[in-house]
Amino acid sequence: QVQLVESGGGLVQAGGSLRLSCAVSGFTFSRHGMGWFRQAPGKEREFVTAITWGGGSTAYSDSVKGRFTISRDNAKNTVYLQMNSLKPEDTAVYYCAADRTAYSPTSTDRESEYTYWGQGTTVTVSS
Repeated sequence: QVQLVESGGGLVQAGGSLRLSCAVSGFTFSRHGMGWFRQAPGKEREFVTAITWGGGSTAYSDSVKGRFTISRDNAKNTVYLQMNSLKPEDTAVYYCAADRTAYSPTSTDRESEYTYWGQGTTVTVSS
């Protein structure tokens, strides 16, 4: 059974930091790219960042570039999202997802390319 379990969300003041984790089980984590998406209240889910299977390539949305960092530990089957300089507009439910294609050389921001999703963790940034 495939499971993606996010953790690390919470309430933080603007300018603060949080580190999200996504623990994966049930498939060969090290073969697949991973992504983080988020959905703010009343808005559609949007791409945040992604990382290739080996960690050699990453991609970020313009809204988080320079503030967020994605990383992965294939030995621990876990992907991380370090979020710094948080803004109230970062408030959202954050989801991790697994790329459907094994060993893809590039990461993707297309939701349709992700086959497994976690339940999400809520991040609230107060002003």
